[in-house]
Amino acid sequence: MQQESAYLTALTQEIERKLQKALNSQSQRLELLQQLFADIALEIDDRARDIILSGDEDKIIAADDEFQSQLCFYDFLADHFVSVPENGKRILDLIVQLWSQSFASNIFALLFHKWLFEVPIDNPEALLRYGSALVQGSSNVFWIDIQTNTRRFLSLFHYLLVEVALVPSQLQKISLQARRDLFLLLSRFIIFYNLDHMLESFLKQFPDFPNSFLLGGPVDIFVIELADQLQKLKVEPVLLHYLTHMRALQGWELRMTTSTRLKACLYSFTSPGGPVYPTRAVRHAAWDTLDLLFPIGRHPRHVISLFFRLLYPWYWPSSCWNFIITCIRAVFYSILHLVLSSWDNMRSKKM
Repeated sequence: MQQESAYLTALTQEIERKLQKALNSQSQRLELLQQLFADIALEIDDRARDIILSGDEDKIIAADDEFQSQLCFYDFLADHFVSVPENGKRILDLIVQLWSQSFASNIFALLFHKWLFEVPIDNPEALLRYGSALVQGSSNVFWIDIQTNTRRFLSLFHYLLVEVALVPSQLQKISLQARRDLFLLLSRFIIFYNLDHMLESFLKQFPDFPNSFLLGGPVDIFVIELADQLQKLKVEPVLLHYLTHMRALQGWELRMTTSTRLKACLYSFTSPGGPVYPTRAVRHAAWDTLDLLFPIGRHPRHVISLFFRLLYPWYWPSSCWNFIITCIRAVFYSILHLVLSSWDNMRSKKM
């Protein structure tokens, strides 16, 4: 335990030293903050893991279960600043002085997301600032996961969803505007982090929005945020992940405007060319999701899409080739299925 505490204290002192250096050096400030962010977001090595977990097998197993074996330094530092708040005071003061700099809010979100909700704070003005920085920094780091198709910041998202958004008493610790921004943020990334099975509980906790009479209820606001998020995605595996998991929206009752918005968003991914330029895999996934969520008008949509495909003659050769390959594959599997069925029937008769 002493070895763990000493190691985390040493890490805290190193973070403080780098923040102080960044504050004193304007020319190297951005580079130093970027390096510090990369350090605290880094996955811990075996040596640090043994020291921090103190060789306790029960703690190691619990940590692996919670963070899915991707333990990063910020996971333990965030807990450390909750258990020993005074160790983070100087770091927090330095971050506040660097608010306007890139990566400052990212560092704050990683190090102090638990401290903000688990340590009493008497300054209401500071709470406004901290809540805004938490949402901004969390958004930035989640987008890093999106761009790299990783889940390095899953534990941060999980904490904000399970320990904050789903706990009314925790939500009261930040301003109403920060609450609204937090729920919009979680709406955009909950599918990416594979926590969409908690959607029902999440939607029940949605705060009131001043323009809800125009947008609709929590379900409509969630779908609007999801559609906007979809339009921003450029990484194919992530886009396919979203399109596949969005099929869970089947049966949801949406406002006409929300339904039209989602339908238009999905339809934009079904045609080759600009402005989206989706790959063939994305187009097929978009068609599958669109047809599942909006079965009415399915056939007219496909006919209209076929006519629009004629406007892109440079895609005709690849389309014809893929059609031929698909037909050959279908015939092959049909014959294979027929042969196997006949073989099974012959064996069953002999027996």
